[in-house]
Amino acid sequence: MDLEKGPREEPGGEGRLAVALRMPVRIVVLVLVVPVRMVWDALVVAGRFLGDRVFRPVGRALLWVGRAVLVWPFVALWRWVLVPLWRWVLVPLGVALRWLGTVLVVVPAAALYRWVLTPLGHAAVWFCARVLTPLGRGLFVVPAVWLYRWVLTPVGHALLWCGRGLAWLGSLLVTGIGTALYWTVRVLVVLPVYAVWRRLLAPVGRALAVVAREVGAAFGHAWRIAGYISLAVGRALAVFFRWTLVEPARWVYRTVLTPVGHVVRDAVLRPVAEAARSVGRVTRDALRSVRVTARQVRRDVRRALGMPAGPAGIGRRERRPAGR
Repeated sequence: MDLEKGPREEPGGEGRLAVALRMPVRIVVLVLVVPVRMVWDALVVAGRFLGDRVFRPVGRALLWVGRAVLVWPFVALWRWVLVPLWRWVLVPLGVALRWLGTVLVVVPAAALYRWVLTPLGHAAVWFCARVLTPLGRGLFVVPAVWLYRWVLTPVGHALLWCGRGLAWLGSLLVTGIGTALYWTVRVLVVLPVYAVWRRLLAPVGRALAVVAREVGAAFGHAWRIAGYISLAVGRALAVFFRWTLVEPARWVYRTVLTPVGHVVRDAVLRPVAEAARSVGRVTRDALRSVRVTARQVRRDVRRALGMPAGPAGIGRRERRPAGR
């Protein structure tokens, strides 16, 4: 991994500055970035583990709970309450209301429009066309046309000519003032600012750009190198934990715990289980024999006392095989 990789510039002003800054900046940045990259890789691994083992199962459980609490009740409400209510109550009610509206409102309104409002409207139109229009034309239109043609038009032309003269004079004054302000600002502000920019700010900005570019390239190289270092350290730690914890635990499980478990299972647990099952079978047989004897004694007592022997099912229960 070469720290000198990157675009090489000509040995001019900016090229000499870049060459002088490249190696120290990259060394310092590498020393600063390696711990950050290792911490970053550790956080990435921890985040992936938590996402796979914790957050994803918890998210699935929360999704199921959310469906059970929020979605399924509303689906059941929609399917078993709202839809039947709409289908069997609201739709017939709407049909009935529409019929009532048609009978009580639409039909009377149509009749009123057809037989009352339409004749009144025709009469009003005839009155306006035959009476009001000629009267308005004689009283208002002819005087208004005469006033516009012989009074307002000459006055408007005169005002327009005066306005054009005033606008020309104002534009001449504005042009002169603007020219004077332009040269004043150019001489007093623009030229000094341009000189400062060209002689001072531009060289400083180019130098800062070179420094920023080299620092950015150094961070990129240091981040990649720190990634390789972090990967090597992680693999070394994985190998260390494997040979110090995982492999000894596996060896103990295979060579010690598994044989001991087999011995305990074969020598202790299985005999104990068989003995427990045998005791259970003997106990059940003894209890069954006691029940059968008790039923027989009760039946004999009933017969001796002249009482009924009991339901017929007793005999059938007594004749059941003892093994069932």
